[in-house]
This record gives sequence, structure tokens and C-alpha cells, in this order.
Amino acid sequence: MKIFIELPTWLGDGVMASMAVENIALNFPKAKITFFGSFASTSLYQNHPNLEKIVIDESKKTKFRYIKLYQTIKSFDKFDIAISFRSHFATKFSMFFLKAKKKYIFDKNSYQGHQAEKYLDFVTKSLNLDQKQSELKLYFKPKIFSKKTLGLNPGASYGSAKRWYPSYFAEVATALSKEYDILIFGTKNEAKICNEIADILKEKNINFINLCGKTSIQELCQNIAGLSLFITNDSGPMHIAASYKTPTIALFGPTRWFETSPYKNSKSKIVRLDLACMPCMKRTCPIKTHKCMKNLTPDMVLKAYKELNLTSINP
Repeated sequence: MKIFIELPTWLGDGVMASMAVENIALNFPKAKITFFGSFASTSLYQNHPNLEKIVIDESKKTKFRYIKLYQTIKSFDKFDIAISFRSHFATKFSMFFLKAKKKYIFDKNSYQGHQAEKYLDFVTKSLNLDQKQSELKLYFKPKIFSKKTLGLNPGASYGSAKRWYPSYFAEVATALSKEYDILIFGTKNEAKICNEIADILKEKNINFINLCGKTSIQELCQNIAGLSLFITNDSGPMHIAASYKTPTIALFGPTRWFETSPYKNSKSKIVRLDLACMPCMKRTCPIKTHKCMKNLTPDMVLKAYKELNLTSINP
């Protein structure tokens, strides 16, 4: 059986779709899967045991997107099943031309609950599957650190409204620096905020390694999987941590925590406020105060850390 899967665009959504993907694979164990989508999301599946091919959607980078998309889709062989976790017009366009016996497109308005559960409900109902997996699943082996290691993730690709402040991250890292080695994660586009943390830690003579822009998706997953503690905004790396049950403190501001919280990670704590303007779901603060993150203090995060009770955890 040949299955085509178009993955969500964002890294975090790609992780949250992994539970649904795993259920497809477990119900069709001999299936050969072609994964199609963004570089970030497809990179998550490069070690999947049912992988036949990864095709990165490059159409957005071209002048005539739909011509490129048509050419890409028409180059595929015929599939038994085609599943898309996206609902964009470009998806409907490509699925129209894709050769497949059965085609299913995710409708974000048809499902309730956590985003991972929405994706799972979509595939189980569409394909009439037995639910054989109830957790997120990635296939990268965790890195083994010689000492307890704290990871900081100050970025969030969606927008600045989701980002806690570099000085706050540095304050928490300083408070925990005697217990942990420290790693800073981020993309090349997040170098400014990562470097702000690095500069503060340097001034305080605290040892750390800044990995901003220096890891592949696979290396990012392996590093996060091996951490003793991860402090992060609502972001793709947060969901990677959830898939490995990495102890996590997740900082939520403008987004719906009940839809995108660390899924089934009992070792996680969500730190958030309860303001009238939350959740606004905006990329930047529409009222220019950013109180949802500004008033979320380092002391609140350190309190959540104590509640996690990680003192007995070894690397």
C-alpha cells in the first residue's frame, strides 16, 4: 500500500500530527509513506520506519506557485490513500490533481480539543482506523549528556507575542546554573534574542553553549530528548520535548494553552497568566502592552521548577 501524507507547515504542528501518523502506520504496517510539506515538518519524519520518500514543498519560493505545485504533484505515482493535515487552498488544489484512490483533507472547524487529538480524530474517522497509539512519536535517539542539562528556547516562529523576554530566561538560567549545564536553542532568525541571553550569562561568568542556528532538526530533537529540563515558549521545540517526555516548563501568553499544551507530558508545567485579553492569538500584541508575557515573572517560573521536583533526576 502506498500512502501520501501532506504534513502541517509548522514544526510544532508536525510533531502534534505524529500521533495520527503513527496510527496510520500501525493500522497499515506494510504501507510505504511519502511525506510532503515544509522542510521543518518533513525533517521530523526522516527516520520513520514506513518512510518511502520525503518531498519538500518548494512552491512558495517560486514566482508561479501553483504551476510549481502542479508540476510536483503530477510527478508522483498513484497512491492508495492521500491524507492532508492542512486546509489551505493550495492543499485543495494539489489534492485535486494528485492521483489517489481515496483523498482526505483536514477541516480545522470539524474537530475539538487538543490539536494532536484533532489530527488523530481526523485520520481515525476518515480511514475508520483502530486507535493503536495515544502519544506523540518521533524516531530520533536522545543524546546522552554527561551532566544534568538545562535547555532554553527563547524563540517562537509564529511571532513576538509568544516570546518571553531574554532577560527573564537569563535570570532563571542564572538561578539554576549551579545545578545544570546550559544550552540555548534557536533558529538563525532568532539569533538576536539568543545572543541577548548569551551576553547576560557571559557578564555573570556562567558557562553555557549557544546552539542558535547550529542544529539540524534531527540534532535539535536529539538534544531536547536528552535534557534534564527544558524552559520554552509555546513553540515547535516545546512539542518535541513533549514527544520525549522531557521535563518542561512551558510559557504561554497569547495562545490557547488547552489546544497546544505539551501533549500528555506529565513532567511539564504550564506557566501563564489569566488576563482579559488572553488568548488573543495574534503574532504581535494588539494593545502594545504584552502584559501576558511581561507580567509572567522569573519567580513564577522558578516556583514551577520547584513544583516539578526534579532534584532526584539524573542525566
